[in-house]
Formats: sequence, C-alpha cells, structure tokens
Amino acid sequence: MDIDLLRLRNGIDSKVEVNETYSFSKEELEGTDILRLDNLKIEGEITIDAMDEVYLSLSVTGSMDLPCAITLEPVPYPIDILIEGNLEELTDDFTKKALNTIDILPIIWENILVEVPMRVVSPNADPSKMHGDGWKLITDEEAKVNSELSKLEELLETSEVR
Repeated sequence: MDIDLLRLRNGIDSKVEVNETYSFSKEELEGTDILRLDNLKIEGEITIDAMDEVYLSLSVTGSMDLPCAITLEPVPYPIDILIEGNLEELTDDFTKKALNTIDILPIIWENILVEVPMRVVSPNADPSKMHGDGWKLITDEEAKVNSELSKLEELLETSEVR
C-alpha cells in the first residue's frame, strides 16, 4: 500500500488522506494463527511536521477469524487499532532517502499481529462434549475430591479443634 509523499514534501498539500479497504491473502497470513483477514478499513492521514518528519495517524477497523481453542472452528475477533506516531519511530525501514513514497502496509501488519490474542473460544463451544477414546475433559463441577485426601482433611480438622 504505497502512499505518494511528493506533493506533501513539496508543500503543495498539507496532508495525504488515507481511505482504503484491504484484504490479506492466504499467502500473507501463512505462519500466523489468523484464518481470515478481509475488508479492513484503513482511514487517517499522513502529514509532515515543522521538523520535516513524516507523521502517521491511522485507524484500522475490521474483523479477523481466529481458530477456537476448543473446537478449532473460526471465531470472528474485532479489530480496532489506532496507529499514531513519527514514521521513523514506527518502522526500521524508513530513512530520509525514501522521500517520494512509503509503504504503510508493514506498519499496519505489525500492529495487527500485536493485537492477536493468545486464544479465543467460540461461544458455541461446549466443553461437556469433549471426550474421546479413553479420555474425557473434566470440568470443575465434575471434579471429585480424592477420598484419601478427604480423610486427611477430616483428620486435620479434628486436630485443629483440640
């Protein structure tokens, strides 16, 4: 997503408006837990301050699909990111030599990756149906106290009374 800065640098325009919709391809999502990342709305502006530094102010909104930690089915997860700052602080690749254009997609991608949660659980996931051959998921309600430990607990309670 290359943005032309030539008019901005020459003082013809005071800012460059960004109003884009972007969808990431399957190849771009490889190596991440993100299953789908479509129709991201990217809005904002790019300006140059008094010190001739490029300042970026973007809002990225949309939704990504992540796998459910229990069922592995896709779970929609909302994205609402505000990216603000000096372009030199936001990226390592930017130098003063890049006067005419900048690619803001790597900056957006880095901020999206930071927002990906460790795990999501689908509201439809039912842990009571989690079982297999020789195993079963035990919830807190189903957990039973070990009878030997309960005898020990009774012994401790009676010794405290004395």
